[in-house]
Amino acid sequence: MSHNEAMAGMNNLDMSEKAKPLLAAVIKHIRENVDPMTDEFFRLGEGRADRWSYAPGQLELLEEAKQKARDAGLWNFFLPNAETGEGLSNLDYAYIAAELGKSPLAPETLNCNAPDTGNMEVLERIGTPEQKEQWLKPLLAGEIRSAFAMTEPDMASSDAKNISTSAVLENGEWVINGEKYYISGAGDPRCKIMITMVKTSPDADPFRQQSQILVPIDTPGVEIVGPMHVFGHDDAPHGHMHIKFTNVRVPEENILWGEGRGFEISQVRLGPGRIHHCMRSIGSAEKALDLMIERGLSREAFGKKIIDLGKNMETISRAKIEIEAMRLMVLKAAKAMDVLGNKEARIWVSMIKAMVPEKVCNIIDQAMQVHGATGISQWSPLSGMYTSQRTLRFADGPDEVHHHVIARAEVKDYQESNLRTSRARDEIATGRTRGGV
Repeated sequence: MSHNEAMAGMNNLDMSEKAKPLLAAVIKHIRENVDPMTDEFFRLGEGRADRWSYAPGQLELLEEAKQKARDAGLWNFFLPNAETGEGLSNLDYAYIAAELGKSPLAPETLNCNAPDTGNMEVLERIGTPEQKEQWLKPLLAGEIRSAFAMTEPDMASSDAKNISTSAVLENGEWVINGEKYYISGAGDPRCKIMITMVKTSPDADPFRQQSQILVPIDTPGVEIVGPMHVFGHDDAPHGHMHIKFTNVRVPEENILWGEGRGFEISQVRLGPGRIHHCMRSIGSAEKALDLMIERGLSREAFGKKIIDLGKNMETISRAKIEIEAMRLMVLKAAKAMDVLGNKEARIWVSMIKAMVPEKVCNIIDQAMQVHGATGISQWSPLSGMYTSQRTLRFADGPDEVHHHVIARAEVKDYQESNLRTSRARDEIATGRTRGGV
């Protein structure tokens, strides 16, 4: 396909016919198997003695829903490889991810939950047969969970070149020393493996200094110091953990794709991962809008339904407009990845990553306002939804980095266009001179 044909194809945002039954089945699964048990799942977890474990009955509810998903063929469909997943395009999966974003438990019941999705995609694409057998196989089966360890407390980790956790090859083993924080999912007792970003080649070119290494979480020298809080919450038992690595030794073959390829690996996971995040975010925005309308219709103040007070009807209108605008942007970014590839689509991916979490935060904030004090309390899911979305403005790169990527590309395009125009004018002028005009 030529570049011009690919660009023309980007405007076709229809879901494929083969994926439509899958979307319908996912919606049915969430409605019949996930929503009915969600309240009970969280109720069972209240007041448990160990916050970093699951209460009796919680995992049983989750496993029952997972088994129903397996039986219905709704399993691992985020993977583009048809041998291990459903072989969906990024565009097809984007439609499904929006439905997953409406439920806090739905992604895990389908084995489509972060950070496992990104880690599985990396292992599926570039893992050795031994790495796939040891770690990808149980992840694909939903038997274990995983984490991605990159961010460091003493470095501006938004510039991944700053990552300083060291890995030195010594007698056939990588010896790892350093400190990470906000490592999502590492608090879960089912988390068994971390893909860890380290510096292996400090004297190489800046983008060849980093590598990614598989580190089992129970390796001697791995110390989970404790949870980092988000707006005062520890998000147990999932957690966003502070971890120290002190002379952690793992086999040389635990490196992924070879030394110095950490940045290349990140590009494998970040493009699809950001699309998944953004479409789930849109699902959260739709949920917040539903809650806003429900609250506005069910309460009265000053002789009117709350929905009719002030500018609440306009707020609902604007939220719906923003949701549909975001949806089109994310679908187009997904289509760009399908027809242009991850590298060429990076500007589109940065655009949605900079746009969506911020706008979804605004919609959830407006929903909280309509709810009054309940909107920021434990009686409403909105406060937790807001926390997740606000966190996304840092995860996978802060807003500012994405805005810089977009603006840099736009400035470059402008300068190159001006240069082409200037050269064309010069050629015309030169031709006129030679012709005696």
